[in-house]
Amino acid sequence: PRYLTLFRIPEFRAVFLAHLCSLLGTVVSEIALTVLVFALTGSPFLSALAFALGLLPYLLGGTLLAGLADRYPARRVLVGCDLVCAACVAVMALPVTPVAGLLALRVVLALVAPVFAGTRMATLGDILGDGDAFVLGRSLLRIVSQTALLGGYGVGGLLLVLVPPRGALLVTLATFLGSATLLRLGTRRRPARARTAAGGLVRDSLSGVRAVLALRGPRLALLLFWLPPAFAVVPEGLAAPYAASLGVSGAGLGLLLAAISAGMITGELLAGTLLTPAVRARLALPLAALGTLPLALCLLRPGYLPLLALLFVTGASAAYTLGLDRWFVDSVPVELRGRAMTVQTAGLMTAQGLGTALAGAVAERLDPHLVVAGAGLLGTVCCLPLALAARRARRVPDARGPKGETGLTTI
Repeated sequence: PRYLTLFRIPEFRAVFLAHLCSLLGTVVSEIALTVLVFALTGSPFLSALAFALGLLPYLLGGTLLAGLADRYPARRVLVGCDLVCAACVAVMALPVTPVAGLLALRVVLALVAPVFAGTRMATLGDILGDGDAFVLGRSLLRIVSQTALLGGYGVGGLLLVLVPPRGALLVTLATFLGSATLLRLGTRRRPARARTAAGGLVRDSLSGVRAVLALRGPRLALLLFWLPPAFAVVPEGLAAPYAASLGVSGAGLGLLLAAISAGMITGELLAGTLLTPAVRARLALPLAALGTLPLALCLLRPGYLPLLALLFVTGASAAYTLGLDRWFVDSVPVELRGRAMTVQTAGLMTAQGLGTALAGAVAERLDPHLVVAGAGLLGTVCCLPLALAARRARRVPDARGPKGETGLTTI
């Protein structure tokens, strides 16, 4: 299968369009809320906090609420998450909502996000099966997400020129309701993945997370999902000071921020279109292990255009995820799949946030080019042993996994 063939499946079309709606709503709400908080308080700190609160609770929601993804039917969870988000945004749009209320509602949105994303990804396995169609489906949703990062904030900014922040939040409300409608009407009802739901939600979530991490295959796959992006995101976090050190600003800074995302989109599209599943599987571990190594060339203080090329190549290495997706889904028992996907999403966001924060702290003492180069080298040092461990694990079936497989047997 190729990307376009996925759109022949009605349920995938519904999930894809719902993804577009929720992406648009999320981007617009992030911009509108940041602008609204600044307009109400005049505080740069509170304005930045409104943005950061969209990332910080990810780990909490992905850990404590992960059980929702398997405990209840997936369609009910997805629609419920959208309706919770719509209700939060509706209250945000009310003129009487204070700043503290806006920030608290932002936290609720962030708590729900990993549950929604994990459940949606697990649902793709139900719709597309566990083969290459699933891999391409996940890839396509990632490509759309990266494209939204490239153009979404510009669209959101233009919207704020036309309407006030609370008016923009009403657009977000409409997108969440649209997503809920598409998922409710466009996907089939399927039973919950977990056969039993003993105990409370938090207890069930934590036990599921422990069960996923206890399996060697999923554990290695999760680390390979998390660590390369944690190092690859460093240039984006330091884009402003790095651009200043090169004497560029404005559009030049924007291109620096966009280079890695553009590389990711290009890499995934080419890998999904031109490479067979077997070739993608063979390339996955080398790309994961060495993908951040081009950043080490920043030690030579390259000029602006060579730097853009290095960032683009680093982003393109994210094509390794197409091979990793198949191993991951094969290695996780069906009854844990929703929780596994939720943990993967939450861990990825947390790893990128920590990577950016640590890089910023180090950049207080070192020049940006040294920090980026160090991230490239350290990323390779950390990821190479993981890739070698995954390579060895393919030969050692894990009896606790589904059908005795680690999910790493396809390399």
